[in-house]
Amino acid sequence: MTVGIVGGGIGGLALHHRLRERGVDSVVFEAAPDPGGVISSRVVDGAVVEDGPQRTRLSQPVASLVDDLGLGDAVVEAADAPLYVYRDGRLRRVPFSLREGLSTDLLSLRGKLRLLLEPLTGPPRGDESVEAGLRRMLGAEAAEYVVGPLYGGIYGTHPDEMPMRHSLGRALEKRGVDRSLLVAAARAKLGGTETPPVVTFEDGLGALPQALAERHGDRVRLGTPVESVREADDGYVIATQHGETVVDRAVLTTPGDVTAELLGEVAPGSAAALDRLAYNPLAVVHLESAAPVDASGFQVQYAEPFRTLGVTCTGTLFDRGRRHTAYLGGGRNPELVDEPASTIREVAEREFAELTGVAATAVDATRLRRGMPAYDGTWDALEAVELPDGIDICANYAARAGIPGRLRSAERLAGRIAEGG
Repeated sequence: MTVGIVGGGIGGLALHHRLRERGVDSVVFEAAPDPGGVISSRVVDGAVVEDGPQRTRLSQPVASLVDDLGLGDAVVEAADAPLYVYRDGRLRRVPFSLREGLSTDLLSLRGKLRLLLEPLTGPPRGDESVEAGLRRMLGAEAAEYVVGPLYGGIYGTHPDEMPMRHSLGRALEKRGVDRSLLVAAARAKLGGTETPPVVTFEDGLGALPQALAERHGDRVRLGTPVESVREADDGYVIATQHGETVVDRAVLTTPGDVTAELLGEVAPGSAAALDRLAYNPLAVVHLESAAPVDASGFQVQYAEPFRTLGVTCTGTLFDRGRRHTAYLGGGRNPELVDEPASTIREVAEREFAELTGVAATAVDATRLRRGMPAYDGTWDALEAVELPDGIDICANYAARAGIPGRLRSAERLAGRIAEGG
């Protein structure tokens, strides 16, 4: 059996790796000249910058892959720095312990007392929005000023536009949180459960997909965009400008609209559904600050009058000088991404100074047209997706985003394919 994998991001390359471990032949087609997809590490003015994800947890699927690829010596663990939310004129520290919860000024005394009632409010409900669910469970203050900005800020979508069934509720279910967030956190603490450390690599997160591509270079075809996928007598034909490859199964790891275009001939109904999925565009601005900021990063509360969604303080986290990565646009201000680069840089510089009190200079800016899956109401379209036998999807819109989530999805699919499922 031969499996054709369309897309050489971390999910496609990990699937390729796990299939070959199981003795299944596979080949990867990647349109870009470099592997990684949304993971993009570069060197700008002598420092590593990330245009996509900045870091990952060294959870089991990541650690396993690091061991397989011999990358252990290149792992860089993040510094233990506080996280903040900007609210009402200043950055306020996010509490991650009972002591911090008692002292935080993110919540009033009334908000803290209301939060303690969370175990009595019932589990997430699929028909709620994230905003409504968090308000019901945690109270208005914790929803608006703590969990809402942290969760919605990741995707650039207002929590009121994110159905629980497509986003937070699904994530909590996978983590085994069936009723109470606070009870689950307390059990983990009492049980001695350790959270895997936050890490990157000396050369950035791009070292992971790069190592995968090099390990399997004979079957990873970079700079080879797929033009179509069509049925053949014994499987499917994957057509590129360099020719056609017949495979027994095809796996698409590409964004929703790209997958829709490729499935137009073999599954037109599913293609039309996938084409409705919304992505939030992002402008990523790399900043050099005049002074250090003692933080791992911060999110901007969504009612604040800023176009900056949040900032990762990469210099503090990974000892990369005084570098910071600002994210602007998203569902809050998608039009900003279409502005000239000079405008985007100016906005990032001005707002960083207003948010932190520290001046900064933009050294580089990148636009991501498909910055993050929105996980909004358009995700209802997934209910109409019915794939023909021999076609699989292994993409961030079909399961959890994030590197560990992508690796778990790849592992599960590799096992199913190897077993003939």
